[in-house]
Amino acid sequence: MKVLFLVLFGLSSLYAAKVVKVDERFSDSKSCKACHLRIVTEWEESWHSKSHYANDEYFRKSLDYVARKTRKSVNSVKVKCATCHNPRISITSTDEDYEIAAVMGLDKGSAVDKAVNDNAISEGINCVVCHNIDKIHNEYDASKRGINRVEWTASGTMTGPYKDAKSPYHKTVHHAFMDKRPNDLCFVCHANDKSVKGLVFTNMQHEYKKGSKKCVECHMGAKRKDVAATYKMYNGKAKIRDVRNHGFMGAHINEMWMDALKLKLSQKGNSVVVKIINPQPHNIPSGFGSRELVVKLVYKKANKIIGEQTLSLTNHYTRKRGKVTIAHLAKKQSKDSSVPAKGKKVLKVKMIKGATSVDVELNYVLVNEEVRSLLKLKESKWSRENFITSKELQLK
Repeated sequence: MKVLFLVLFGLSSLYAAKVVKVDERFSDSKSCKACHLRIVTEWEESWHSKSHYANDEYFRKSLDYVARKTRKSVNSVKVKCATCHNPRISITSTDEDYEIAAVMGLDKGSAVDKAVNDNAISEGINCVVCHNIDKIHNEYDASKRGINRVEWTASGTMTGPYKDAKSPYHKTVHHAFMDKRPNDLCFVCHANDKSVKGLVFTNMQHEYKKGSKKCVECHMGAKRKDVAATYKMYNGKAKIRDVRNHGFMGAHINEMWMDALKLKLSQKGNSVVVKIINPQPHNIPSGFGSRELVVKLVYKKANKIIGEQTLSLTNHYTRKRGKVTIAHLAKKQSKDSSVPAKGKKVLKVKMIKGATSVDVELNYVLVNEEVRSLLKLKESKWSRENFITSKELQLK
């Protein structure tokens, strides 16, 4: 009977498999270093390189939390999240038969178990994720993201931004989403984040103001002159090109926050009016639902501090019976507190009596205290306050 169950389980768990064949020569980023050392070195410090379950505390504990609360196996949640976090995974969904096998401890060595533990996906969003995409289906329903929104090139064919690119090690192909329309590539994953209850808690593609800077202009930096590949294929020389940084700078980089928002202060009666201006093409905070803006007001009288106030701009999420949860399990969310793209948010704060001036400081936190507590996050980067800007106002 047990043998029959295992046979049936093996067949049923494979029905959704979408095998993505990547030649071993290209599955590991180390293979790319021979010609693309600078690019790979920059990528190694990026969060794209850490998008795998084993490499990011926030992702790992969020995934474990979802598994516990939904009573799903961890592997099933890994497969679901791999849609964007590990889109070269060879299994794209699991079924009830797999869940039964996982509960009984009979999933070891299964197709699912092999897929989530395959070294080929251990690097997360590596070279052969972005540079093996052949077609992006923007015409698909918004619910289809990541692996479900793209078609891959044949293994050994690399997609890039240069029409004249050539290599002795692989074929090359140019696509417009690598240079003219890079936002299309970013929004394959960075859009339409939806909870298991169907709540869209972030949609950066919808937030994005058309006609603004392209994503890469901030997150990959300005173009500069350098080699994309060191191989001397052009009259015995490596070709100098316009290149960008592959560190994919984001909210975890302090430098990204310096003056990213603007402050305007005024006094209205016995209140301080704080106007936060967002010149960026997407909302702030955005991305994962637990990010936070912290507004600190320090009141002084004759240069002596007489009081402080702290305001938090973050979203809160609840599941059934109003229980606090993380965004990915939410049924409802609080009113959006983010500063809209190319917009502003105005806060009116009753000032402390007797103050003759107030210093207002704006900071950014990757994960708010509520979610840090739920997930029991230990690493300091999640709670660190990243300075954005500050301003002083003389009071009457």
